[in-house]
Amino acid sequence: MRIRVDHQTTYRYQPPAKAALQVLRLIPRSHEGQNVVRWRASAEADVEVQLKRGEDALGNITQTAMIQGPVGELVLKVEGEVETWDTHGVVRGAAERFPPEAFLRVTPLTAPSPELCAFALEAVAGAGGEHDVIARLHRLMLAIGGAMAFETDTTHPATTAAQAFAQKRGVCQDFSHVFISAARRLGVPARYVSGHLAREGEVVEQDASHAWAEAHVPELGWVGFDAANGVCPTPSYVRLAIGLDYLGAAPVRGSRTGGGTETMGVRLRVSHAAFQSQA
Repeated sequence: MRIRVDHQTTYRYQPPAKAALQVLRLIPRSHEGQNVVRWRASAEADVEVQLKRGEDALGNITQTAMIQGPVGELVLKVEGEVETWDTHGVVRGAAERFPPEAFLRVTPLTAPSPELCAFALEAVAGAGGEHDVIARLHRLMLAIGGAMAFETDTTHPATTAAQAFAQKRGVCQDFSHVFISAARRLGVPARYVSGHLAREGEVVEQDASHAWAEAHVPELGWVGFDAANGVCPTPSYVRLAIGLDYLGAAPVRGSRTGGGTETMGVRLRVSHAAFQSQA
């Protein structure tokens, strides 16, 4: 399958900001099941933008945009195509900088509440025994989908897994944090993934990028779990970055100096077309 992504995020500052710094994780890597055919990520503003490419500690490709103001508008653009194949959610050949055990670490966004811990244990009870990790994770994913409703405008980027689980609603970020929190409680390394999802049908306009989780399964390695949709990632998914939680994998994260009101607008089109590989 070939997936095309056109993504533009526009920040406006009124009055203009004195300076701005943005760290971008908008460039995917190729690995088994995902081949980046072409990709371009850029930053434009009403003043000069210095864009420096690098890598973070987890191996994500980063771009650091440095803008000396006054800056009234900053536009981040992404345009590219990726070929994907079905791996049943298993991720191999990706950049791995740390052993799986590093992803057992609890963060403020993924710290479990007593209620979430009890839910995790109950969700996997009788699911193939303690050593059948993949069965337990599938059971956990489906249980989260059954316990929570997908609703926008009920959470924000700083909402924790415990808070989202308590109100039993949220967006893909919240479902992912709940899954990660519960999996770590069960002793399974888990991490956050940011990316894109090409949805079925004619609708290609989207309000935001997508997110899901990956958990480490003995003998299989890292496997993706999208609790918001109740599936392991298919060829319709484009994987961008990983992190211990949203903060480590956020497509755009930054700060500014000065300025008054900040507004943000997003235009995202993710589409897929039939692609037939040739030997």
